[in-house]
Amino acid sequence: MANTPIRFSGDTAALMSSLRVVSRVKGVSRIAETSGLTRKDVQKALSENGNPQFGSVNAIMHAMGYRLISQKLSSIPESMP
Repeated sequence: MANTPIRFSGDTAALMSSLRVVSRVKGVSRIAETSGLTRKDVQKALSENGNPQFGSVNAIMHAMGYRLISQKLSSIPESMP
């Protein structure tokens, strides 16, 4: 995820896929400890079949050192999907 924004319109697959990769690199146990969630909750939230609540995704992203930022859609260049 580095400093590259993930832009998508309504499809969370790219975001969740990136979070799964980061969780493997940083370690699920460490993310769980930092986020206040259980290891099982982190794994469930990030699983391909998961349907996490916003609060869980937000806590996981903060534990990873990221945050969600809202951006007005009209400010996204037309070349972006």
